[in-house]
Amino acid sequence: DGGRPMTSLITQARGLLDDALTRIEKPASVPLTEARLRLEEPLRVAVAGRVKAGKSTLVNAMVGELIAPTDARECTRVVTWYRDGVTYRVEGVTANGRRTPLRFDRDLGSLAIELGDISVKQLDHIDVTWPAARLRTMTLIDTPGIDSLTDDVSARTERFLTGTNERSTPADAVLYLLRHVHASDVRFLEAFHDDQLAAANPINSIGVLSRADEIGVARPDALHSAERIAARWRVDPRLAALVQTVLPVAGLVAEAASTLRQAEFDHFAALARHKDRVIDDLLESVDRFRAPSGVSVSDNARAQLLNRFGLFGCRAALDLVRSGACPHATSLADQLMMASGLPTLRDEITERFAHRRDLLKARHALLTVHRIAADVGDATLQGAVEQIIDGAHEFAELRVINALRRGTLGFDRARTASARRLLGEMGTTPAQRAGVGDSTDRGTTIAALREDLAMWQQQAEHPLATPATAAAARVLTRTCEGLLVSLFDEV
Repeated sequence: DGGRPMTSLITQARGLLDDALTRIEKPASVPLTEARLRLEEPLRVAVAGRVKAGKSTLVNAMVGELIAPTDARECTRVVTWYRDGVTYRVEGVTANGRRTPLRFDRDLGSLAIELGDISVKQLDHIDVTWPAARLRTMTLIDTPGIDSLTDDVSARTERFLTGTNERSTPADAVLYLLRHVHASDVRFLEAFHDDQLAAANPINSIGVLSRADEIGVARPDALHSAERIAARWRVDPRLAALVQTVLPVAGLVAEAASTLRQAEFDHFAALARHKDRVIDDLLESVDRFRAPSGVSVSDNARAQLLNRFGLFGCRAALDLVRSGACPHATSLADQLMMASGLPTLRDEITERFAHRRDLLKARHALLTVHRIAADVGDATLQGAVEQIIDGAHEFAELRVINALRRGTLGFDRARTASARRLLGEMGTTPAQRAGVGDSTDRGTTIAALREDLAMWQQQAEHPLATPATAAAARVLTRTCEGLLVSLFDEV
């Protein structure tokens, strides 16, 4: 039911995988073993986008450490996994699964990986184990740029995230970084969702308007402009059918904020002590900020600030320090992080991905069993998968979400808003789905859900409803019923 935890579905997926492993022998069963182990892992979130979209910078910001190389080193041409562990370890993994330890060092705080005698073409991916609190619930996967000048580099990312005939994509969800909406972006996202069983849907994708601080030559209102652009993209039919939402993020500012050093704060504080006209002149442009001048912070130190914060970040930091709002490094880091947009993205990842972890994991497991069963000609297993998917209300909800985003149901604005809310787009708790907020008392939540239930029951039985509209209304009716049951079960 709509309000019931996803344990029922993931339990079915576990059972089906266990059954499949007793019926199918190696080597065909290898992907099934991998899928079984994957059910118990943290959510795998890939970061993808075109070249220079800011993928590695966003990974660093999300982890809170400078572990993803952001320059043009050879290792940036390889898919790289970042997962939590008890020790620091970097390994190169070949297509046949062979693992080779790789040397690594911290270069000015960032991670420098040496491939040694291994060529990029030999590697399937690099596996970085790094003790980090933010990696305990989410494995991050940094991918090479799509539309790279080197076809093989682009192909690596596309093969990894769209899957092949032999294996499905290793990623449970994707953050797709956009600076402009190119045809290649739309094509890639369509391919990422392309499976024959559950139908394309945006449930496991979020669009990120990256490098938002650079919009309008890093003007002080750059992020406000970026939010307006993102708002337009959220209602763009091409993107609405492919991603759940689009959010602006200044990745460089977030990365700098999460790794802010005391010396950097001291430089900003020293600059802030100069007269306003001197600082305003410095902040006119990148060239002015790093040009030789008589200010108390050296040319080299100012160049380093630009590399770390960007012009927008330097402007924001100096404004915060000059105003007295940030008297120390910790407060400056907090304010810059808020300004970057990353906390909002983290909240959306938790709401849209983490809360649906079991659904995303179960979906991958079922698709894997169906594909392997088709390969070996096991019609019984294929039928079992299709029966689970047809009977699982969670998948019925996904189909309605997809239809809503494609605009094929013909609901009016009020019903469309109600449907999206009930299906968890505004939050996944019963109160959020009812549209009354988590602080509301249980009785008010029940009353709101009963109103929704009556509306969708009426819509399902309306004599002029199309078959697709009536089917969607029946799904939403069952969602309301499930949410009400879950609330009464709490008593």
